[in-house]
Amino acid sequence: MEDLAQSEPYALAGYSMGGRIALHLALSQPALVRRLVLISTSAGLPDPAERAARRESDAELAEGLERAGLETFVKWWGGQPLFAGQSPEVAAASRRDRQRNTAAGLAASLRGMGTGTMVPVWDRLGELTMPATVVVGERDAKFRALGEKLVERLPDAQLVVIPRAGHAVHLEAPEAVAAAINGAMRWAV
Repeated sequence: MEDLAQSEPYALAGYSMGGRIALHLALSQPALVRRLVLISTSAGLPDPAERAARRESDAELAEGLERAGLETFVKWWGGQPLFAGQSPEVAAASRRDRQRNTAAGLAASLRGMGTGTMVPVWDRLGELTMPATVVVGERDAKFRALGEKLVERLPDAQLVVIPRAGHAVHLEAPEAVAAAINGAMRWAV
């Protein structure tokens, strides 16, 4: 694998957990990231008690996933209020995408990269001087508020709210998300 320290700077985008991972990477290797696009994400759970409760909840969820199997988990996950309001087509596409995983892989992801496990980086966002675009769905009240908070703390950030979309904004309005990413790339060069 190529040494990251020798790579050319790149634009980095991440959705939900991927956005948290993108923030961690940008903080650890800022010279490599020329632009951030954060979609429906957060900088973590700052409250230690809330983080501990989430770790415990994710561990229980991972155990249940391993016991009940992938199909039961996929059905439960897609039924969360976070995904309410999705069209039948988007819900079906999301379901197919989740079914490409394995129970062991998703359980490991919950345990190793869940919101309760990852260190929050809210207090470090001021270190990220590269331009950032934060994309959220209009119907996703929780992540819209988190997106507004990200934009307040990132030194060079803009918020893009996609009308009529929820948490899975990239699936619900792919053209609008692509336009936001393309627009972000144009003014970042």
